[in-house]
Amino acid sequence: MLVGHLARGVPAALLAITSPSAAYAQGNGLTRPVVLPAFDPTAQSCTSPRGLRKELVFVQDNEREFVRGIGRGLASAASDRGLKFRILRANNDPALMVRQINGLHAGKIGSIVVAPIDPPSLSPALKRVIGSGAYVGAIVPPPATTILNAPQYLTGKVLAEAAVAHIRSRLGGKAKVVLLTHDNLQFLAPRFTAMRDMFRKMPGVTIVADISPATVDKAGGYRTMKTILLAQPKVDVVLGADTVVLGALAALREAGKARPTQFLGGIDGEREAVAELKKAGSPYKASISLASPIFGYAMGRFASDWLDGKFVPQAMDILPKALTIANIARYERDVADPRAVYIDPRRRNSYLKMYGNICFDSRDRYINFPWSSERR
Repeated sequence: MLVGHLARGVPAALLAITSPSAAYAQGNGLTRPVVLPAFDPTAQSCTSPRGLRKELVFVQDNEREFVRGIGRGLASAASDRGLKFRILRANNDPALMVRQINGLHAGKIGSIVVAPIDPPSLSPALKRVIGSGAYVGAIVPPPATTILNAPQYLTGKVLAEAAVAHIRSRLGGKAKVVLLTHDNLQFLAPRFTAMRDMFRKMPGVTIVADISPATVDKAGGYRTMKTILLAQPKVDVVLGADTVVLGALAALREAGKARPTQFLGGIDGEREAVAELKKAGSPYKASISLASPIFGYAMGRFASDWLDGKFVPQAMDILPKALTIANIARYERDVADPRAVYIDPRRRNSYLKMYGNICFDSRDRYINFPWSSERR
């Protein structure tokens, strides 16, 4: 998974600076965009939270591989730092997720990481957890002590560029394109804006379907592609998150409509997508890695640091990487051992970029706006 309707490639340094006093609303954190400087890991430590359990809990939206990768990274970090760790699964049920977060608050859990289903309904519960002094890491939407996002427009652009190159070299500049979007999640919408911008410049390309599957998983992609094929039996390009595009591929194969000349491409670098990239003749041609075990490991380290009274980043980019046959082996080594990546500054910086400083003493300045390094 990563905010809002983002500008294209605009660095954080060009954001209009909002003064801290204007951005901060009592009890609501930073509610208006501010420029976050680079994270300073040498900042002096502050107070450790008291009365909270030294435990890290991951609250998952569902069981897609990308999210399971986050859990693997978190578990590894918790083990390294001596934190008790467990996972709660909401199974795409936003009301259940709210109850789970409220239960963690009542149980005085010291740190949580969450992949939200419905950010507006979850926000009050997360704000109560933050107010208790616990660490909250969130995958894309606010509020959170640390927001994890990707430069979403760039992420979509990298995938679309790979598709455009294939259309020109293998399809004669003509293609029928399906976009399996997440436009119902404003935080991810910019990646699909980038794709539309790229294809708009190609007169031989027609977007025949631009739709958000009901669920962000293989089943959602499968059902949506089955419906699309009733109206469009010949499709050349399918783009979206890996999990939904893998579902679409299953529907294409079932219908006998999968071809080696097609371009199916996804975002997240899921293991099944990587396996498809290695298959001769597979329509699956690209996956944009967001290396979830690596950023999961980093967020697990932040949770431990927070409980020890140290500063952690307020926000973090996971940098998109286009996976190819040439670099897949190195990528697989990295996600299999996220600790080795994290402790090597050169390797870590090729995946992660960190912004801002926050600790227990400054917890009232948590991020409560749609943060992105691309935002004006």
